[in-house]
Amino acid sequence: MTVVEQIVPVEDISPRYEGYRRETLTLTWEERRQGHGKRRSDAGLEFAISLPGGTVLKGGDCMILEPERTIVRIQEAPEPVYIVRPKTPQEWASYAYHVGNRHQQVMIGDTELIFLQNPAVRSLFEQLHVPFETGERPFTAALANVGHSH
Repeated sequence: MTVVEQIVPVEDISPRYEGYRRETLTLTWEERRQGHGKRRSDAGLEFAISLPGGTVLKGGDCMILEPERTIVRIQEAPEPVYIVRPKTPQEWASYAYHVGNRHQQVMIGDTELIFLQNPAVRSLFEQLHVPFETGERPFTAALANVGHSH
């Protein structure tokens, strides 16, 4: 089984790979954080990854499988999310504080905060009377590589 040990951004793919087959691998946020293990492309090609610690895959990252003459491009899977649109700087700070204090992940957009759907976050929003909507979109948490301990 081929083991991939490095990621290549799609824009850095050399012309020498022009004849390689192209496949995709669609992953959730949690799956994109796992740098080791077996994977199966969306078309069924099996391979393994062993990436440097702390690697977080993002859409457009590519893995070159030389023996299979294949390039596998990462796609970010849409996931169920809560979307909060704070209206004031105080709301931005308050919502981010309360969710962060409960060690929940947040994605920060230009006009919204996005959270993976789970009962703890929903309960918090209801408790604090935070208006939110549900949706589905790719999720990447802010400060994905920052460690934390108490």
